[in-house]
Amino acid sequence: MTIRELIDTGEFEIIHVGERTDRSITKPFCCDLLSIAMGKAPEGCAWVTVMGNMNTLAVASLTDAACVILAEGVTPDEAAIQKAKEHNITVMKTGLPIFEAALLIEKRLSHEEA
Repeated sequence: MTIRELIDTGEFEIIHVGERTDRSITKPFCCDLLSIAMGKAPEGCAWVTVMGNMNTLAVASLTDAACVILAEGVTPDEAAIQKAKEHNITVMKTGLPIFEAALLIEKRLSHEEA
């Protein structure tokens, strides 16, 4: 599934759409500790977190995450939105808990493989 395909599901609210929407999402990744995400977020992941600050976007850029999904109704602050624009990172949000948002992505990815 590509970032564009995930956007087109309408399941997540769009905060910012980056340039590479044709990029494939490899897997969901859940983590709220930036230091752990920095070392363990897999390249191309859809990172689901409640950390809506600019440091999250910096780590997403560093780890080459495909996109960031803010869960639990978290809205990014203005500095985070600017960082997303600066690094062309797609950011979405949802009211779902982290696990449920990641599970939704995993089900879509698994459905593609079937």
